[in-house]
Amino acid sequence: MTLLRWLAWGEWRAQPVRNALSVAAIAIGVALGFAVHLINAVALDNFTGGLNRLRGAADLQIVSTDGKGFDEALYQTLAGTVDQDDPVRASIALASPVVERDVALVDDPTITLHVTGIDVLRAARITPTLIGRPEPANAATDETPQDDSAPRSNDWLDPDAVYVVPALLQAVGKRVGDTLDVQVDGHVVRLRIAGRLPDDESSAGVAPPSSQVAARRTMAASMDIAGAQWRLGRVGRLSRIDLRLVDGVDGVRAKAALAALLPADAQVTSAADDRARTGDLSRAYRVNLDMLALMALFTGAFLVYSTQSLAVARRRAQLALLRVIGVTRGRVVAQVLAEGMAQGVVGGVVGLLGGVAFAAAALRFFGGDLGGGYFGRTGFDLHRLVFAAPEAAALFFALGLAAALVGSYFPARSAARAAPAIALKSAGSDVDAGSVRASPWIALALIGAGVACALMPAVAGLPLLGYVSMALLLFGGIAAMPWIARSLLAPLAASRRPRAVAVDLALRRLWAAPSAASVALCGIVASASLMVAMTVMIASFRHSVDAWLGQLLAADLYLRTGSAGGGLSPTDIDRLRKVHGVTGIELQKVVPLTLAPSRPAVMLIVRDLDGDHPERRLPLVATAPAASLQGAVPVWVSEAMVDLYDASPGTALALPIVAVKPPGAGAIAPRFVVAGVWRDYARQFGSVVVRRDDYSRITGDTAFPDMAIDVAAGTPTAAVIEDLRAALPDGQRRRAEFAEPGAIRALSLAIFDRSFVVTYLLQAVAIAIGLAGVAATFSAQTLARAKEFGMLRHIGVLKKQIVAELATEGALLGVLGAVAGGLLGLAMSQVLIHVVNPQSFHWTMDTAVPWPTLAAVGLALIAASAGTAVFSGRRALARDAVLAVREDW
Repeated sequence: MTLLRWLAWGEWRAQPVRNALSVAAIAIGVALGFAVHLINAVALDNFTGGLNRLRGAADLQIVSTDGKGFDEALYQTLAGTVDQDDPVRASIALASPVVERDVALVDDPTITLHVTGIDVLRAARITPTLIGRPEPANAATDETPQDDSAPRSNDWLDPDAVYVVPALLQAVGKRVGDTLDVQVDGHVVRLRIAGRLPDDESSAGVAPPSSQVAARRTMAASMDIAGAQWRLGRVGRLSRIDLRLVDGVDGVRAKAALAALLPADAQVTSAADDRARTGDLSRAYRVNLDMLALMALFTGAFLVYSTQSLAVARRRAQLALLRVIGVTRGRVVAQVLAEGMAQGVVGGVVGLLGGVAFAAAALRFFGGDLGGGYFGRTGFDLHRLVFAAPEAAALFFALGLAAALVGSYFPARSAARAAPAIALKSAGSDVDAGSVRASPWIALALIGAGVACALMPAVAGLPLLGYVSMALLLFGGIAAMPWIARSLLAPLAASRRPRAVAVDLALRRLWAAPSAASVALCGIVASASLMVAMTVMIASFRHSVDAWLGQLLAADLYLRTGSAGGGLSPTDIDRLRKVHGVTGIELQKVVPLTLAPSRPAVMLIVRDLDGDHPERRLPLVATAPAASLQGAVPVWVSEAMVDLYDASPGTALALPIVAVKPPGAGAIAPRFVVAGVWRDYARQFGSVVVRRDDYSRITGDTAFPDMAIDVAAGTPTAAVIEDLRAALPDGQRRRAEFAEPGAIRALSLAIFDRSFVVTYLLQAVAIAIGLAGVAATFSAQTLARAKEFGMLRHIGVLKKQIVAELATEGALLGVLGAVAGGLLGLAMSQVLIHVVNPQSFHWTMDTAVPWPTLAAVGLALIAASAGTAVFSGRRALARDAVLAVREDW
């Protein structure tokens, strides 16, 4: 054991750079994967903590499904005198009513105020964190302690009193006692700041963004529930009811019993539903990034393999001497594996530390969204971050160790199988016998299994088999390299046409050694295929998003009033229609609907739409037969709705939309039927489009905050914007945002590119590691061929001809690798486009191949392979020709 340890340490000292590269490759893969996990874990933990503070000690919550609230009579039913004969009433120990509404802050157009109206006496027993701290007027906004002897105003019953988070006071420069103007349903409501809510970073943002990019900051506030109902336009409505159950009551049974009693616009949820819904926000995005990190680990394993192959080639005689003096094959294998394991251990430890550092930097400077837009900036504690996920740390450490061991196994086996007598005499040429047959059957079996996995459905809502399919396709492509190399080079090697010495030597060498060629090809094929697959997928996604935006953004100008929860009245809209230069206005609003308590909200998009030709405004991918729409209200759903809610064309869809009751008539019971399916790249968890006329007729809601405006030809857009702004109500002029289609498209594509920043980083890391592995492989092979080069020089081949031979071999391998990797990458890209993305994000896209980019990448790979081969052969060529063949004396 002392001898074996000495040999291992000697190898580390002899080749510090190559061993450091192997350690770095493992460390980078572990660090990226662990950092992605930590960032998401911290963001989810903070966000879930905010939800828990809003939930407080509530066992169950009854929530509004459409954001407009439900009839407060339901609270009277649940909070009345306990009836022991009624199992539902008997199970409820306490009910606390809550009103919630997002309102626009007039003083700062970038801030939306999430106001929570509570019954203080009941909230004190369930959600005390929502109770503000009354303070004297003009109290300091800093964190200095307040004088307990100072008089305090108890303003909780004042309908104009509001309590806000300290961050809001700092953002708008207000003090306790100042007024706060908010916009509610087109008019301005003036509230008085009576105090502050408990200082908590998570309370500044209490709701996730409804789309993948949050355009505004959301800050929390609270007030008396009666004042909230009156001042915020929610008279007679409640947003939720927090319920405490009697001790010993089964929460699952109580939830089921309550669900049976609720109206269509209310739903009962539990803490488990909150956790599932929050986890779904970024689960698919997180898993995809984890898989990219594993891709970096895979290429790291290849670099370990290349480094260990080089070490075995250099020490072939040394390992053979160990065999001669009695060391068994198993001990030789254990020696090489132990060296690889040491690389894995060091790389794993460094990777875990690097992952913590990377996660801390990303959380500090970029927030917890990793480019995906699911969460905003996230506070964190570094000490807590280090110990946040011990199980994940152990898992990624084990993966790094496994990658190192897998990369070391095949060189170890090769070292153990070498005949000691021959290895002692020779540096160890690895040329296959010309009669060795390269069989394609294993490769075909792997590729066939990969195709079969690609046809399988998602597992637990994740494309796990899709990733298995890509791995099998990659392994199959690599396994096919000896056969492909032999098949493509055989005609050239058999040709009798005269050609340059260097070219002839290179062709015959590659044809005679398909296994050796395949080792070098592995890195090229792995790098090229992964790069091509990701490049084609991203290019296809971007092309599809661009085309999607082009169809949706058909108007000349877009107006967003920023009326949170409200909009412009018909009178305001008519005034805008009369503005000079305006030829048409299409109205729109987005309403969140909760269809399942354990899933994120679905977005109901209300807009002007031609029912006979919806394809003019929506990128449809499927339509329903006209006969299935008879007597029903047509709706058009996104692709996510089909996957998540089985809302296929022609089927009925239950939407929690409460219909108005016309005088002298009962409630309207609308029947919604899916008229078609459209692509929606903005809302991952589903959206439903309904015509504005149908929505207004059913609900009586005629206020719309957003609109698309057509401008007369030749009319300056800037002048129209000024006239439109002047025609808006006073409270909405500051918050109104105008944008032209080109600006919206540019911003959307910039957001798209930002969401793939981490993907680009992981892809670049994997490619860099793969190319480093190619360099190590060429180094190992040229070192093993020192005797071959010496013999060539003895028979008259010039050194420059050998250099040309190496360059030709590298270029030929680069061509083979680029072509094979490109074809394999195109196949893998189809799995990404048609399997992984639909199963992860529930949307489809069209394939768009960026041929110029792929051609440039292929040429770069060929040049890199040729240059690497020449550079790696310098050491072997520097050896004296006589000494290179001395073993034959």
